[in-house]
This record gives sequence, structure tokens and C-alpha cells, in this order.
Amino acid sequence: MTATPAPLVFVVDDDPSVRKSLVRLVRTAGHDAEPFASAREFLARPPYDGPCCLVLDVRMPGLTGLALQEALAGTGPGCPIVFITGHRDVRASVKAMKGGAVDFLTKPVNDRELLSAIERAVTKARQARRDQARTTEIQDRIKTLTPRETEVFALVVTGMLNKQIASELGVSEKMVKVHRGRVMEKMRAGSLAELVRLADEGGVTSPHS
Repeated sequence: MTATPAPLVFVVDDDPSVRKSLVRLVRTAGHDAEPFASAREFLARPPYDGPCCLVLDVRMPGLTGLALQEALAGTGPGCPIVFITGHRDVRASVKAMKGGAVDFLTKPVNDRELLSAIERAVTKARQARRDQARTTEIQDRIKTLTPRETEVFALVVTGMLNKQIASELGVSEKMVKVHRGRVMEKMRAGSLAELVRLADEGGVTSPHS
């Protein structure tokens, strides 16, 4: 089993002195850190396959911090963002937090507050990776089901009885029981309640929804 890469903190700020100071602080706290002078420079970096955090300046020439946040939205687990800014901007703060930012700090940033925010971001990144791995595992189990078992699975988790499923699919109740047993086995579910949770986590929807 491949070991999970160490957490990495990306620091994106167009001010060289601020960038250097932040990287030094992050490394002193025991984290690996990589500095970037612009959002586009950060985007040019190959994706990092590990838990990470993005310490991001809000106002920068070219692509702004908020624009980068929007660009990164929906790209997998991603890197939770801690915004820093030299300007008190309530609208920007609200937009950043609605976009999923971990924190929005004003320069000069308090070291303790920043490190605390980074720890929360790294914890969030690790949990996102665990959730994604769990979803992938469940979806892999679903792929082992036959088309008929998939149909039975989708109906069982709605609470339908075997005879109702049999009527719905035009098969015997005995066959439904057989398929249901195979679904429970392949999905590794010990109960109906567990099967329902697996369906929810794996994105299985009712054919009637």
C-alpha cells in the first residue's frame, strides 16, 4: 500500500517579503511549503497527490485569489484555502467563506491564528481524501453487480418488499430473494440499514426518483 504524501502548504502572494515570511513560518511549524508569486504560477504546478493547504492572498495582479478559488472549485478534494489580505473587505470575506475557505485573515497576520487555520485546513483535506477513497471503494463494489442485481439494489433501498420488487421487475419473488442476497454479499452489507447507507454514499438512486 502506497504511503500518503506528507501535507504540503502552498503560499501564493505577490509580495516577495510577505511570501518569504509566510514560508519561513510554515516551515518552522514543521510543514513543507512551496511559494508562488502569482495564481497563474500556482496553476502551472502539477497537481499534488496528497493533503494540502493553500495560503492565498486575496488581491494580486492578474488572477486574484478569489478568481483562483473559483477556478479550483470542483477539482476533487483539492486544497482547502486560508485567505490573507491587506484590506478589510467584508464582501470578499463573505464570498471566500461561502466558497468553502477555512479562514479569512487580515495582514499583518497573527502567527498563531494562521498556523491554527492551516492545521484546520490540513485536517479538512485529509478528511476529504478519506471520504473520496470511501466513495470510490463503494462504487467499485457497485460495479461488481449484474444489471439485474443493480435494479434490485436500487429498489430494495427504497423500502420495497420482495413481492413488490418482483412485481415491478416482472420476475418471481424467489429470484428477487436470490438477487437481494447477492447484493448484500457483494456490497458487504450486514443489514438493510447498512445497505441504504452504502447506496447513499455510492450515489445509487431510485429508478422512480
